[in-house]
Amino acid sequence: MGDEQYCSKKIVGTYNNVHLNGGKSYGGYALYNRTPSHFVIKIPDSIPSAQAAPMLCGGVTLFSPLKHHNCGPGKRVGIIGVGGLGHFGVLLAKAMGADKVVAISRKTGKANDALAMGADLYVATDDEPDWATKYARSLDLIVCTVSSTKMPMTEYLGLLATGGALVQVGLPDDGVLLAPVGKLQRRLKATSSFIGSPNEIREMFQLVAEKGVKAWIEEIPMKDANQAIVDMHAGKARYRYVLVNEQ
Repeated sequence: MGDEQYCSKKIVGTYNNVHLNGGKSYGGYALYNRTPSHFVIKIPDSIPSAQAAPMLCGGVTLFSPLKHHNCGPGKRVGIIGVGGLGHFGVLLAKAMGADKVVAISRKTGKANDALAMGADLYVATDDEPDWATKYARSLDLIVCTVSSTKMPMTEYLGLLATGGALVQVGLPDDGVLLAPVGKLQRRLKATSSFIGSPNEIREMFQLVAEKGVKAWIEEIPMKDANQAIVDMHAGKARYRYVLVNEQ
């Protein structure tokens, strides 16, 4: 299931938390899950469970801001960070019909992957000294998945055309992330997004089924879950690990 369950009084994390009835939530480590029907979303038969699982979390986390900011024909979209979250941004923005999808990362190492996902352009900020001026005002929407305050926010905002928006979905764990006020001229917007509503998940699955979107996943046996966590922190995932129970 997704990362969160919503009710009128409390948000209950579906992993390492306590349900409203007092039971412990085990997330992807659970053998089974019983959920009130209000929160259940039908997965189209054409989407395998291993594909659907990360879409219920990372997928809708990117789909929601893309939809909210009208990603589609006529939009030039940038995705900062090509990882477990960002790769969904590239896949979904392309599926939604954006005129141009630009993947942005620090190094060139993921360029071939991003282009194979459907990106029209890959920008490596550490390896292109003039990237900020070369691509200035070339995007209408940027979704940033980087979970750190140590990024060139001023330059990122400079990539936006007048009236553009930067949406932060990565949650920095090293401080508070603030947009440079001086760069928020030209009607630029700096905003944020969390995960997504049940209806957005349904819309995402419909898009995925219609367009044949395939997440880049690696299935890992449940017995190797601890090693998968170590590998994920080491940056080895390309691009989502999915734990599976052996039959």
